[in-house]
Amino acid sequence: MAIYFHKNKRTAFTRKCIAEAIIELMQKERFNDIRISAVTKRAGVSRKTFYNYFDSLYSALSNYLQEIIAEYISLINVDSIRGHILEEEHILFSLKFFDKYALFFKTLSQQNMHCLMLDAINQFMIEIFAHNGSLSVYQLYCYSGGLLNTFLCWEENDKSEPPEKIARIIYELYHN
Repeated sequence: MAIYFHKNKRTAFTRKCIAEAIIELMQKERFNDIRISAVTKRAGVSRKTFYNYFDSLYSALSNYLQEIIAEYISLINVDSIRGHILEEEHILFSLKFFDKYALFFKTLSQQNMHCLMLDAINQFMIEIFAHNGSLSVYQLYCYSGGLLNTFLCWEENDKSEPPEKIARIIYELYHN
C-alpha cells in the first residue's frame, strides 16, 4: 500500500492543500471539468509544484485518501485489533474517525468516485488483516464494502442516527 508518512510538514501541508482545493472545486463542478490550473490557483501553488507531487487530479485525491488511512493506522493498535475488526468498539471508532473527513467522502460519493474509496479500503484490509487468517479475503471485502456503504449512507442522511446505533447495526449483522 502506498501510504505516505511525510516527515516534512511543508510537503504534507502542500499535498493537503492541493487535495482540499480539488474537493472544494468538486463541490461546484464535475470532477472531469476541473482543470489543474484552477486547482493550483486555489491551493496557492504552481503547476510545477503540483506535478512534483502528482501526475493527475485523481492521484492527488488517492494520495489524500492514503494520508487519511495512514492517520487512522497511527491511531489504532493494528496488532490488538487484527482479530477484532468486527467488534462494536472498533466499528464505532472507525465511524467516528472517518466522520472527521465527511466532506471529503461525501464529495467523492456525490461525484461517483466510489471506486477510489473502495479500492483504498480493500487494499488496507488485505494488507493489514489478511495475513493473520482470522478472516478470509472474501469476508474482508464484504466487511470493507459494507462498512463503506453504511458510512456513506449515514453521512448522506446527515447522521440522523447516532454513531453508536450504526456501529450496533453493523456489529449485529456480523454476529447474529
